[in-house]
Amino acid sequence: MSNIVVFNKPYGVLSQFTPEGRWRGLADFIPVKGVYVAGRLDADSEGLLLLTDDGGLQARIADPRYKLPKTYLVQVEGLPADDALETLRRGVRYGDFTTQPCRVSRIDAPDLWERDPPIRYRKAIPTSWLELQLTEGKNRQVRRMTAHVGFPVLRLVRYAVGAMTLDGLAPGAWRKMSGSYTDLAPAGARENPSS
Repeated sequence: MSNIVVFNKPYGVLSQFTPEGRWRGLADFIPVKGVYVAGRLDADSEGLLLLTDDGGLQARIADPRYKLPKTYLVQVEGLPADDALETLRRGVRYGDFTTQPCRVSRIDAPDLWERDPPIRYRKAIPTSWLELQLTEGKNRQVRRMTAHVGFPVLRLVRYAVGAMTLDGLAPGAWRKMSGSYTDLAPAGARENPSS
């Protein structure tokens, strides 16, 4: 069994142990030695970050070939119409890649902790929340996708990686468990993507 650290990464923390510039590092929160990040989360994003001491498990969590879904709760500026959501679902074309199809839906504002610092509000522009589920993880992908359809991200929280969620974890809190890919994979996922 592998060691897995489940961490609720606050805003302003890098997905690395060493701090850099104005951003804090994981060492400020996680005293566990010998674990490494399995899939990044930008410093200006919050939420679920997994770390493990198993290189094979680390690759399976991060590699899109295994199609381990990552679920994000996203607050955007504006009120996306159905056509914008459909564009996101089909995939967004950029110069260097096209995103894979994804799941996206409007949701009510989730019951989350207050962000420090708080997001910016503009009285004349309403905000809304989306739940977006990806099986890939390109650099700043969620932010780029929603901006592409005209709805910039104000707040981005990764809520789940596969079957693992943030439930019961306050920002900056972590828990350690023993497990394997099967513990993380949603029902019906395959351990070997080529079979």
